[in-house]
Amino acid sequence: MTPRSWLYVPGHRVDRIGRALESSADAVVIDLEDAVPVGAKELALTNALAALDLASEDRAIWLRLNAIGSPWLDEELGELASAVRKPSGVRLPKAESPRSVSASVDRIDCPVHVMVESATALLDAREIVRCHPRVTGIALGEADLAADLRTESDGLEWARGWIVAVARAEGLASPVQSVWTDVEDIAGLAHSSRAARARGFFGRSVIHPKQIEIVNEAYTPSPSELRTAQRVVERAAAAAAAGESAVLDEDGRFIDPAVVANARIVLERSSVTAEPGVQA
Repeated sequence: MTPRSWLYVPGHRVDRIGRALESSADAVVIDLEDAVPVGAKELALTNALAALDLASEDRAIWLRLNAIGSPWLDEELGELASAVRKPSGVRLPKAESPRSVSASVDRIDCPVHVMVESATALLDAREIVRCHPRVTGIALGEADLAADLRTESDGLEWARGWIVAVARAEGLASPVQSVWTDVEDIAGLAHSSRAARARGFFGRSVIHPKQIEIVNEAYTPSPSELRTAQRVVERAAAAAAAGESAVLDEDGRFIDPAVVANARIVLERSSVTAEPGVQA
């Protein structure tokens, strides 16, 4: 199943981990990195491993590890390598060198999403995702990237487009959208999520439970979209049976193989959209 909402929860807050696992988020991301104070890193890892052992087998749990080169990553990789239950996957921050990413990924046995957070990583994104077969996703860490590029959120549009292109060119899933930091701005979250879906993203990281349903709705095809997609596919099938490769729909719109391909994507996303608690 393909998660729409990815709820981040700080690893050192065991009370919040429990609430996150009970939430309607499609996936929970236990954060061992930025949300955890330096003095609580060991506790966060202990809590994350306990959550993996205690949670339902079908609950999608990801971990955001500490960055390559940090003093905590080595222990995290070692603990995950020997863990009885593996996470659904891990997010690897500050992915920059293909060689160092490959060496880290090689130590664990689960899918890895690399986080691009610098100009160097952005330019080397294709090499980074090619460095290991367990790298199954790529996403932007927009706050750090914006700081490195000396720009603001609107200045990252080209980077977002580039990451979408890299993911698809390398056969990966559509990238997950970065967080919306203004928790109270629900309208802004909804608009931003719908716009990102139209630009090639699928799913979004969230930082508060009140954001979950907004993101789930934005990344779920509407009944109208599903009906239109189904009609396109059916019309195309009828045309193919008649020996035609293109046809007009009932509204006079041209349906060719590219239009059919996009309709199939809508239907596919509807069929693979996760219900709360489903494994990614």
